[in-house]
This record gives sequence, structure tokens and C-alpha cells, in this order.
Amino acid sequence: MSHIAVLGLGAMGRRMAANLLKAGHQVVVWNRTAKAAEPMLALGATQAATPKDAAAGADFVLAMVRDDAASATVWLDAETGAFAGLRPDAIAMDSSTLSVDWIKKLGAEAANRGVTLLETPVSGSLPQADAAQLIFLVGGSADACKKAEPVLLAMGSTVNHTGDIGTGALTKLATNALLGIQVTAIAELIGMLHRNGADAQKIMGIIAGTAVWSPYAQRAIGALLSGEAPLMFPVELIEKDFGYALKAAGSPDAAPTIAAARSVFQRGMNEGLGDANLTSVVKLFRT
Repeated sequence: MSHIAVLGLGAMGRRMAANLLKAGHQVVVWNRTAKAAEPMLALGATQAATPKDAAAGADFVLAMVRDDAASATVWLDAETGAFAGLRPDAIAMDSSTLSVDWIKKLGAEAANRGVTLLETPVSGSLPQADAAQLIFLVGGSADACKKAEPVLLAMGSTVNHTGDIGTGALTKLATNALLGIQVTAIAELIGMLHRNGADAQKIMGIIAGTAVWSPYAQRAIGALLSGEAPLMFPVELIEKDFGYALKAAGSPDAAPTIAAARSVFQRGMNEGLGDANLTSVVKLFRT
């Protein structure tokens, strides 16, 4: 079994750390708010004061943080960053949803330091994280991906090597853009049906029997019809991801559908839905 550091114990990170512990790995954790580590300590993890301390002696160091800025701090801070604590044969992995530009910069910084970096973003939300059924979208060295695969499979069901550093982020951002576009489209259609006095549940059920329906739509339709759902993926986070996707696309004109979907989530944030589940934007269209 491996010695693994997990940096970031938010909703996803703590579930991933828990599955590593269940698989028998030695896990050291760090979180910006130290109290968040307490459930992991109860499961057998140890706690480090800084990312640098957590990385010391680890075979693998996994970060799962909010955005580019948090990733930069966790890895590169001059005093506490994890790169400063990595031993030469360790593998750094960042599972955060990051911009393509940033992960490429981080990859270049890692190479300059002689560090092996994999980008390891995931497809899947809290139920998949709980069940160790995440799908990993790995960018970087194929050899490093092979070495990391047993660790990743303790947290997920599938490891996909997408190509060089940057392709993992592109795959994740494309996946999340398609997710968000589906949500906004179905939300608008439900609004259209309600405005016309139609039975939205019945008609969406009919559409669900056609070839255009997706597995995600099938899971989300109940929440979209009711307007209520447990928090899985906040509006504010998918809006962030849309921003990264548009940056990768080059401009809103290059990806007008993505830009339009992002505007729906921005409107949701402006109307107080930022910390609600992404399906809550249906409330914007129901009158």
C-alpha cells in the first residue's frame, strides 16, 4: 500500500480520502481549515500543518481544491507549497477542475523542478465519490498514469488517459459544459411547458422515451421538475467551470451556446442561488 497525501477536504476531497483509507493506504491530510480533517482522523488519517509537510515522504500527493488560485497556493507557495516537500520519485496529482492555461503552467513549473505531475480531474459527483465510482480524466505521462492507476482505482471505477497535460482539463471542462447546457435547456423547456398550461411531468416523461434523452437527464429530471434537490454541484462552481471553458474556447463568439448557458448560472447567482444545486436554475423559468 502507498503513502498518500490528500490536500483539500471539501465535499469531494474528504470522500476520496476516506476511500483511500478504506483501501488500506496510509493517508495524511491537509485542509485550509484544520477542523475539517477531524472525520478523516477518526478513520485513521494523520494531519499535517501545511501542504509541504503533508507531501514529505508521500508516494503520491493528491490535491482537490476549488480553483486555479487555490491550486497555485497548495502547490507553489514559497513557504508551505507541496512541491517543496515532494521527494524526487513521488507523483503529484491535481483532481481539481482547473483552467487549461493554469494546469499547463503548473505542469511547466513541475517539470522545471523535476516533479512528475498528473492532472486527474474527475467526472462524477458526491454519490460516485462515496461509492468509489469516479471516472478519472488523466493528463500527463502515460507511464506516470500507469503507476498512479491503482491509487486512482481506490477512488474510482475508470482511469482514462486523455493525453498530455491540459487534455484532462479540456475533457473535464467539456464534460461540465455539456452537463450545464443540458440543465439550462431542460429548465427552459419546463418553463415553456408551464407557461403554456401543459403537464410538464407527463411531456418530459414522453421525451425521456426518445433517443435525445441522456442518462444525466434521467437522473436530474425529478429535481428539475420539483425545483428541489440536495446539494451535489453548486451553481457557483459550474459557473466557474463555464468561465474556464470559455477561456479555452477563445471567446464567447467561439462558443455561443456555452456562453449563453453560463449567463443562466450567472443570473442564478445574482438571484441568490449560488450555493444551491445547479438544477435550482429551473426556478428562473417557472412563473
